[in-house]
Amino acid sequence: MEKLVIIPTFNEKENISSILHAIFNLGEGFHILVIDDGSPDGTASIVKELQPKFAGQLFVEERTGKLGLGTAYIHGFKWAIERDYAFIFEIDADFSHNPKDLPRLYNACKNEGADLAIGSRYVNGGGVVNWPKNRIALSKGASLYTRMITWMPVQDPTAGFVCYKKEVLETINLDEIRFVGYAFQIEMKFAAWKLGFKIKEVPIIFQDRAYGISKMNKGIVKEGILGVLKLRWHSLFTNYRKRVKKTKVVTGSVKALHQNEVVAE
Repeated sequence: MEKLVIIPTFNEKENISSILHAIFNLGEGFHILVIDDGSPDGTASIVKELQPKFAGQLFVEERTGKLGLGTAYIHGFKWAIERDYAFIFEIDADFSHNPKDLPRLYNACKNEGADLAIGSRYVNGGGVVNWPKNRIALSKGASLYTRMITWMPVQDPTAGFVCYKKEVLETINLDEIRFVGYAFQIEMKFAAWKLGFKIKEVPIIFQDRAYGISKMNKGIVKEGILGVLKLRWHSLFTNYRKRVKKTKVVTGSVKALHQNEVVAE
């Protein structure tokens, strides 16, 4: 098992079947995990109806209540690590990210030395389609603001189209990721950068959703603005690296000649 695409959903019945078919039709061997936060519109039921068609490739985790984008991805990351997927992707269900770009993110990590590949709107070749001018200004302003506060050399730090090598997610202490909404994407990239992982931005064209309702709201924007400041302060006292218990081999007895005893420090 190599490639897992994680799709968080809440009320995406208009898009979910189409996005699943679009990814599987690539023929690139992607598996998909849908994490649904109790969508009242029946999104999870649509996924479950499709599972027999994509047996062993399509999975769904249902959670109770709308628990936030960040917690959905953290749940998915841990699920992927437990099953030993080598490359883990984030993508939106609403086609704002083109599934055809998934192989390009994969190639950046598999063959071009990246540990984390970002589908970027704001590098040469990238762009945005069908967004109002005020939304574009807000997004670009947030990216500039984030770079100024964090010093992180990423042009599109709020991007939600990402490929991680498993080693990145295994190294980050996912329980230290504090933000669950808009700022979650920033914090994950910041943690990877602080830990020395190589980040590559791959240009993409981002297109606003055609169906369903956007999840963006004032609360999410506020979290992004205040969250970046909190993130910078928090980073002064936090090491995002997961702590690994050291072990030692106890020898020196006749029994130890036959069997070593491992003791956690």
